[in-house]
Amino acid sequence: MRRGTLLGVVIAVGAVSMAVGVAQGPSPAQLDAAGLVQVKDNLYYIAGEGPWNRDAFSGGNVGVFIASEGVTIVDTKLPGWGPTILDRIRTVTDKPVVAIINTHTHGDHVGSNSAFPASVNIIAHENTKANMEGMDAFQGDGARFLPDTTYSEKMSIGSGDGQIDLYHFGPGHTNGDTFIVFPALGVIHTGDMFPWKDSPFMDRSNGGSGVAYPETLAKAVAGISGVDTVIPGHIPMTSWSDFVRYQRFNADVLAAARAGLESGQSAEQAMAAFDLSDGYPDYRTDRLQAAFETIYAELQE
Repeated sequence: MRRGTLLGVVIAVGAVSMAVGVAQGPSPAQLDAAGLVQVKDNLYYIAGEGPWNRDAFSGGNVGVFIASEGVTIVDTKLPGWGPTILDRIRTVTDKPVVAIINTHTHGDHVGSNSAFPASVNIIAHENTKANMEGMDAFQGDGARFLPDTTYSEKMSIGSGDGQIDLYHFGPGHTNGDTFIVFPALGVIHTGDMFPWKDSPFMDRSNGGSGVAYPETLAKAVAGISGVDTVIPGHIPMTSWSDFVRYQRFNADVLAAARAGLESGQSAEQAMAAFDLSDGYPDYRTDRLQAAFETIYAELQE
């Protein structure tokens, strides 16, 4: 099995920015937080603690889908997590990992691509592959761990109960975010287009957009059917209605930012006036000011 390290990767996710050096093994706190959770039948995820808990943070939720031909996983967490991901998978199946779907380019979602054999088919949106090609980790020999298969708008792999549908609806977190749907189970993995109940990180250096974000989510809500369960990017699984509410939240943030800018308020003033108690009392505010600032900058271009 090939293993690699990601050197000097800077990961900016949510309220946390951290420099990742040579890959280290997961800490006890990280291992405790990264349990294997059964979603439905042959679909599981390996939990990814939210970035506000730095001691236990391991990267995104890793989807684990067991089909007749083998296991497809969604994302690979931070560097150094490949062996743990495989150990978790072996507790429920002896089938090999045959495919990896990377939801987007960030190091907490693609960090352990290099831990898997060359036979594994790595799949991502074409923009995500282009973004990954600019990362230090995928230069030189690391290019072997870039996506092998890309798509533009929609792609399906597998068939019957083993079918997986991939969708791209436009920019948001980055310009290459993939929504992964398991139609036989009524489950969607959103990656960081729905990472947590808080404002998302809009990575404009990789094509993200706070202005486009609500529209992209609205297209996903309208374009995907038959789903009742959601695996978000970093928090425990939740419901489709929570995903729909997340779209409304981002639309409300954008509307408040537009109104604040038009009335001469600063981004900080507009954020302070935004009332989460009406519709979003359970939401965090760690990233709210950053979201207003990002949207303001984009609207003023």
